[in-house]
Amino acid sequence: MPVEKMSWEEALDHCRVHHNDFGSVVSETENLLALSEVQAQGVDRVWIGLRYLVDRWLWVDGNPLEYEAWTMGGGQDQECPLWKRCGALTNEGLWENRDCQEELNFICY
Repeated sequence: MPVEKMSWEEALDHCRVHHNDFGSVVSETENLLALSEVQAQGVDRVWIGLRYLVDRWLWVDGNPLEYEAWTMGGGQDQECPLWKRCGALTNEGLWENRDCQEELNFICY
């Protein structure tokens, strides 16, 4: 995981140029593996390859969104976000929707 922080789009470009792709967390096992990376870096949250497009949340690498680990209380902002259309993984192993322009650390695969 890079030390520098980037917007979601910048992180996506970085992952696709320097690695394979942006991190998708498609199972509880992958969520735990990603969480261990977050905790090892000592950060609060990292971008993952989750994006709200058209009318649903999608993984940018094409994986289906079958496993979910959203924070409690996301409500309408999570179900139909106006501004917070990019996904992040917290250091508690939960997903949040955040403003895509925010600069966070991120996970590439």
